[in-house]
Amino acid sequence: MSIYVAEEFAPEEADVLRRYFTNLDGPVFALVNLPEVVKGALFARYSRSPKSLRRLFLDEFVNELDIAGDATVDATVGLRRAEELYDRVFFEYGDDSVAQLGAVHLACEQASNLLTKVLEWGRLMAYLEQSTRYIAYDSRVGGRYRYYRDPDITMSNLGTRYVGEMDRLFDTYAELLPPMQDFFRGQFPKSGEDSDFVYRQAIRAKAFDALRGILPAASVSNVGIFGPGQAYEMLLLRMRSHPLPEAQAYADLMLSELRKVIPSFLKRVDLDDRGVAWSNYFAANQAAMEGIAERFFPPGEIVPDEVPVVQLVDFDPDAEVKLVASMLYPHVSLPEAQLEQHVRKLTVAERLEVMKAYAGERTNRRHKPGRALERSFYRFDVLADYGAFRDLQRHRMLTIEWQPLTPHHGFTRPATVDAAGLGAVFDGAMARSAALYEALVERFSLPLASYAVSLAYKVRFVMQMNAREAMHLTELRTTPQGHPAYRIVGQEMHRLIAEEAGHRAVAEMMAFVDQSPEPGLERLDAERRAETRRLQRGS
Repeated sequence: MSIYVAEEFAPEEADVLRRYFTNLDGPVFALVNLPEVVKGALFARYSRSPKSLRRLFLDEFVNELDIAGDATVDATVGLRRAEELYDRVFFEYGDDSVAQLGAVHLACEQASNLLTKVLEWGRLMAYLEQSTRYIAYDSRVGGRYRYYRDPDITMSNLGTRYVGEMDRLFDTYAELLPPMQDFFRGQFPKSGEDSDFVYRQAIRAKAFDALRGILPAASVSNVGIFGPGQAYEMLLLRMRSHPLPEAQAYADLMLSELRKVIPSFLKRVDLDDRGVAWSNYFAANQAAMEGIAERFFPPGEIVPDEVPVVQLVDFDPDAEVKLVASMLYPHVSLPEAQLEQHVRKLTVAERLEVMKAYAGERTNRRHKPGRALERSFYRFDVLADYGAFRDLQRHRMLTIEWQPLTPHHGFTRPATVDAAGLGAVFDGAMARSAALYEALVERFSLPLASYAVSLAYKVRFVMQMNAREAMHLTELRTTPQGHPAYRIVGQEMHRLIAEEAGHRAVAEMMAFVDQSPEPGLERLDAERRAETRRLQRGS
């Protein structure tokens, strides 16, 4: 495990923290003895703050709480629970549904961007990840830039080169931030209606967006997780079999902290005939698939086709008929097959009438029709930069699979970087990233070499979703304040549903998809609204 930069707390601060956090010096810890609304608010603030969760709690939350009654609590020694009932029902009889009823807020700090994708795998959990849009990566923690240092790499003869090249990538990011912000100030002069704070935040976010591609996948982030015991068990089983050593080491840390809070739900994880056998099954399947893929598709023998950013590779041509039948199903007394036969006899105008009635009058994107839209599906093959993938991967109510992160698909250089005259410097950083990857991949496994790959490099991934999730994803990810890298993906998905699949009625239901070109300062309107809310609270 990489050296964790532990934070130091004054004795009086530690006295407060140990009441609510299961340890004070590790990168993984659970939150206890706090109201749910406080834990939720703390995680929400966490995603936009450069501070650790414990420091954030001390600086911005503890003074708002009445903690006098918790003076005798010490969560760092573990919480005693009455486990007899859980042991009998859950462990002895295997009733997994019991493990859905106990949930934990867990903080995972200083995790690489490769690890965060592993942590955010489960569907039945909630995540908040530190955002590259709000957090500048030009500062150091403990005198070092914020990137993961794998022990196998740093202890090898490539260790010095790894640290040196990583530092140079972060140096480049830090050096380009001021001229990039100056460029955007020239492009988007401050309006007299905006405060200095609002304008500054919007400019910073724009610069962070433009330069985040320089950051390597080794860049560390903080992730807040909330989920039930059953979901944590499955996550840990997969992490313990994952080829990334960082994931395996982190699984041990997570298991240790979770057992202080929900021990009964995690008893099977490291038992030889239960969790260990399950993890071994995952690992064996992974190895078998890698072997057979290499045998049938030897690396380098087949050159990938030139493809667009988004391809619609599969869909149901009959989807709209089936959707209309599904919309009507709860309101009639016919078997579904018979209902579908009658729907086929309706005219196109009549089917559209049903779909419009089902969609209703949506006054904002949060007004979503029901589950009938889950009848149809779309499968997209996407080739986008890793930064965009990081954002899209968090859509959990779909199926997503991704290929290894390498520099072989090329990278995306924002047009604004070129316009600012910084393209050559940006390209130089990409060249250093690719060269370091090639050196690492000769010596280590592919997951370890991926630490060197900058976020601007493209990764291929497939996303399969039903029409209801497609509505959510495309409407959310095309809003003007969204990052340009994933706005393009959402816009293209919507266009393909309408034009290639021919499901124009479905596409029209997605009324809040924004097909406009890249706006000026994406975050300006959002910062204005946030300031308005702050002023209203203050008054």
